[in-house]
Amino acid sequence: MSGFSLAQHALVRNPDAQKVLGVLNGVEPDCARLVGGCVRDAVLGRSAHDLDIATQLEPEAVMAALQAAGIAFAPTGLAHGTVTAIPSGKPVEVTTLRRDLSTDGRHAEIAFTRDWAADAARRDLTMNALYCDAAGQVHDPMGTGLADARAGRVRFVGDADSRVQEDYLRILRFFRFHAFYGKGPLDPQALAACARHRDGITRLSVERVWHELKRLLGASNPGPVVEAMAQTGILPVVLPEAHGLSVFRHLLEIDTSLFLEPDPLQRLMGLLPRDPTAVAGLASRLKLSKAEADRLLAWAGDETRIVSYLSAREVRRALYWLGEQLYLDRVRLAWAEDAEPRRTSQWRAMIALASGFVAPRFPVSGEQVLAAGARHGPAVGQILRELERWWVDQDFTEDEMGLVERLKALVQALG
Repeated sequence: MSGFSLAQHALVRNPDAQKVLGVLNGVEPDCARLVGGCVRDAVLGRSAHDLDIATQLEPEAVMAALQAAGIAFAPTGLAHGTVTAIPSGKPVEVTTLRRDLSTDGRHAEIAFTRDWAADAARRDLTMNALYCDAAGQVHDPMGTGLADARAGRVRFVGDADSRVQEDYLRILRFFRFHAFYGKGPLDPQALAACARHRDGITRLSVERVWHELKRLLGASNPGPVVEAMAQTGILPVVLPEAHGLSVFRHLLEIDTSLFLEPDPLQRLMGLLPRDPTAVAGLASRLKLSKAEADRLLAWAGDETRIVSYLSAREVRRALYWLGEQLYLDRVRLAWAEDAEPRRTSQWRAMIALASGFVAPRFPVSGEQVLAAGARHGPAVGQILRELERWWVDQDFTEDEMGLVERLKALVQALG
């Protein structure tokens, strides 16, 4: 026991946590404790989100206890000892204490145990190897997890090389956790182990790699860890398309100056060349979602001229054709590429214009084109496109006579 209590924290008072802990501890006193991220975050005074419970009971006993108490559950990972309890709609993962029998760098073969220290020893980071009993007492079997969490020291449990070789995803998790929880320089032993085993990342599923990288890029300031990944040769393994960090650094400065919420996909753009072929290859290799791939490819392939001295009229035109998201992606990345601080106010103004822009509705329909004398067929669409371009270039003119005259001229020329 650490002597540190969370008795007054919302985590321990959480009714779902207390309900499941009460049921399991009713089978055997203190056989179930909160574990991992929820305990770490509570120790740091943060809100705890996902509820995870570790228990000495084996899955069959867990399910029997939940069923007897009338708590819904799902056997979500029995081979790994996990049962998901659903006391009131929100899931609570209950996992039997485990020890590793063998690992292959991606998955582990496990055996159940009743030993809290053995379970803690197989976890990745010391700050994640913390347990909290139903009374709120924090247990730290490794002896350093509590101090490390409070000091912002992100360290592997035990031997760093062994932890990394058990699951190479821990390399990326180390950097992500330092981005979110670390204070000061990265742990040298952990960093060296990650560098030594960086090629193991290529053995992981690309879905796991992208999931972890995206979370890392969502930190408030991922700059120092991305720099460390580049210096240790890890970034080229994860992201061979990356072509330097200067744009990425400047983009993070822009995010901070504008108080923007982290945008992992836009930050990924800051690491990539604006090359449709390279970006398409990355989207395919990492198996990005369609929405993610579409956004990246739109940014990479767009040829709109974006410079800091666009007029308000040119900004409105760009916003109309690109839409707000693509416009902001283009402008923020163009700003990040611009090393001239004197133009900061101009870039800021271009971003501010986007927030108040509402795209006007193009006032001409296909029926009106036909009524003006155009023949049915492809010419109608061509006339509409040409007229819309003219209308936008006229700053969305409301001059009906001007529109009619332009329409007549286009029908005569194309229809």
